[in-house]
Amino acid sequence: MTTDVFAVLADPHRRRVLELVAARERTAGELAAEFDVSRPAVSRHLRVLKEAGLVTCRQDAQRRIYRLDPGPLTEVAGWVDRMRGYWAGRLDALEDHLDTNPEVPNVSR
Repeated sequence: MTTDVFAVLADPHRRRVLELVAARERTAGELAAEFDVSRPAVSRHLRVLKEAGLVTCRQDAQRRIYRLDPGPLTEVAGWVDRMRGYWAGRLDALEDHLDTNPEVPNVSR
């Protein structure tokens, strides 16, 4: 997984495109109709998503049809799970430390 996927996901328009194509395949025109930005702007977002491997595109006569490619998202989810495990362990250790050290002021948790 590259940091590029995180940079791509940082944009709210691109996240919304992913939500839309996760529900079902969409044409570029259908996707553009969902946004209050220019059609070329939506095309740029689609190009970035395609370059990151997050969507695939197929040509159907005059239309381009986009669909989600979950591969990179699976990698992101795996990374998030690993980080969640790390932080859960760290927070458990902090809780144990606070519980066993009376000199630490008691704060409501």
